[in-house]
Amino acid sequence: MAKKEAAKDKAKAKDKNGLSQSGAEPQKIAAPATEGESFSPVAFAISAKEELAKVAWPSRQQLISESAAVLLMVSLSAGVIYFVDKLLSWASTQVFG
Repeated sequence: MAKKEAAKDKAKAKDKNGLSQSGAEPQKIAAPATEGESFSPVAFAISAKEELAKVAWPSRQQLISESAAVLLMVSLSAGVIYFVDKLLSWASTQVFG
């Protein structure tokens, strides 16, 4: 009886992705087609649609703010690299003439 309760507790501990809290137990996925089976575009499309339904899509506000943050960081990084390059170029001309 205790084994049944332990199994129920273990099943409850899994999250919606099929992973346990520790992440040690992978989700069971259908095996890829073997030599005897052929690829089915319809089955692939259905599977792809199911996977896309699991995606947590960002809101418009989240998308805009995170895109702005990425553009700002890329611009700042490019600026720092540009000025370091100019500094090193100036220093090399001072040393080597």
